[in-house]
Amino acid sequence: MNSAPSEPRCNHRIRAREVRVIADDGQQLGIIPTSEALRIAQEKGLDLVEVASGAEPPVCRIMDFGKFKYQQQKKQQEARKKQTVIQLKEIKVRPKTDEHDYLTKLKHIRRFLEAGDRCKVTVFFRGREIVHKDRGLTILNRIVVDLGELAKTEQEPKSEGRTMTMLLAPQPKK
Repeated sequence: MNSAPSEPRCNHRIRAREVRVIADDGQQLGIIPTSEALRIAQEKGLDLVEVASGAEPPVCRIMDFGKFKYQQQKKQQEARKKQTVIQLKEIKVRPKTDEHDYLTKLKHIRRFLEAGDRCKVTVFFRGREIVHKDRGLTILNRIVVDLGELAKTEQEPKSEGRTMTMLLAPQPKK
C-alpha cells in the first residue's frame, strides 16, 4: 500500500464501507454507507471524492472531480510562478587587478546581490603570484568591507590550489 496517493480516490475506488459525507453546498450529511453516498452523488450528477482518507471514517465530499483537479492544477501553477530561484553568480579577479577593474567588478557583485542572487568571488593566482596569497585575501576582505550592509559572508575565504574563493549572500530584507 503506497503512503500518499497521487490523487484522491473517487466514486467506486473508495474502499471504506462507511464514509462521512459533505454535500456539494458544504452541508454535513453525516456518516452513511458508501453505496448510499455514491447514489446521492450520482443523482446530483457529481462525483464522490475522498478528501481525508486518514480520518475514521474517511471524509468524502460530493463535487465535480474534473473541476477539482483543474483547480488543484491551477494552484500548483500559481505556486510555481511565485517561486523565486536563487542563482549562484561568479566573479573572477586577480591579485594584480587595477582599481578601475576592481570597481567595475564590485558594481557587478552589487547588482547580483541586489537581484537576490548569491555571488562567488574567485581570486586566480598565476605563476609566482601564488607566493602572495595575502594579496588575494586583502582583495576579498576589501570586497566585504566595500559591500558593507548589502552582503553577508556565507563562506569565508578559503584557498584551493591556485584559487581562493569566498561566497557572498544578500542580507535578508527587513
